[in-house]
Amino acid sequence: MSTGGESAVPIPRILIATTNPGKMREIAGMLAGFPIEVVSLDQFPDVSEPEETGTTFAENARLKALHYHRATGLPSAADDSGLEIDALAGAPGVHSARWEGDDYGVKFRKIYELLDAKHARRSRARFVCRVALADAGRIAFESEGVIEGTIADEPRGDKGFGYDPIFFYPPLGRTTAELDRDLKATVSHRGKAFAQLRDYLIADL
Repeated sequence: MSTGGESAVPIPRILIATTNPGKMREIAGMLAGFPIEVVSLDQFPDVSEPEETGTTFAENARLKALHYHRATGLPSAADDSGLEIDALAGAPGVHSARWEGDDYGVKFRKIYELLDAKHARRSRARFVCRVALADAGRIAFESEGVIEGTIADEPRGDKGFGYDPIFFYPPLGRTTAELDRDLKATVSHRGKAFAQLRDYLIADL
């Protein structure tokens, strides 16, 4: 707990367990304006990353949340998210972050190559996000967010990160990389999942 002075009410601290700067900006923005102190993994450089051995988004979110909670002693929120493409049998799915390396340009080219081989460039797809909060030695809260869309004809936009440039959201007629942060937070998988976490956190404030 931290305080702004001797008479201040303690502000709950929560660790957002990600090393992805794009994710951190989005999540911190979602929690902005509430009496919650958001702490990043940058403040714990000696804490190692856990091996993500789960076979589902939910399993990986839980193991990451528990790992960082035990390592730091702070309530820790972790998410595991990814892109599921129907024409590719749900790939890259739970392996989204590591699938075909770290270069998203390479990832995009491989996805289009595989989709073109199936004549399915505009395949239906979805982003899925599972969030887990570990506190008091256990998983205290979990949530899920999903956004349905299609694969864009080509990458567009520079406001997002990860697979955002190739994910087309029909209701707005844009990719999620073409949405500003506040608008994206209202419709995205991560925005939906972390909005539920936010409501859980502020319920007892």
